[in-house]
Amino acid sequence: MNKAGAENAGKICVIGERSISLGFRLIGVMDTVEATGEEGLQRLAEAEKSGKYSVIFVSDSLKRSMDNRLLTYYETVLNPLIMFIPLPGEESEESLAAMAKRILGVDIGK
Repeated sequence: MNKAGAENAGKICVIGERSISLGFRLIGVMDTVEATGEEGLQRLAEAEKSGKYSVIFVSDSLKRSMDNRLLTYYETVLNPLIMFIPLPGEESEESLAAMAKRILGVDIGK
């Protein structure tokens, strides 16, 4: 890990609608971006390439703006770890067990 990576280890970014970013700000995550659609995708690319974050939480709604290749990339990249989260009140397409298996390779359902 380079020096910049060591300084930013554990740093979190959130990209999505106001309801998502506000919720994370309330728990102390200050690097939040209110953006959707193409702007959200641009901000996600910038955050991912910056090397400043260990985890980037992204609104599930941004998936609709991605082609399959880009979505597959973001779902499998590990550094930074990119986690798609549903809007408050919406159900997630992916269960916690499925997410753990995809990211960690561990089946927590057994």
